[in-house]
Amino acid sequence: MNEFRSFLYKLARILGDVNAVKRGKVGRLIGRRAAGRVTGQAMRKLFK
Repeated sequence: MNEFRSFLYKLARILGDVNAVKRGKVGRLIGRRAAGRVTGQAMRKLFK
């Protein structure tokens, strides 16, 4: 079951990427993804 959920999340991410390319919003997508990574790293350091 967990593998299936993982597959669905990956599929959703790919579809979101395709959609961003179609709409010409790739820069925004990359910026948000980078901001999410930075936030995640900061949270890990805070709650370690």
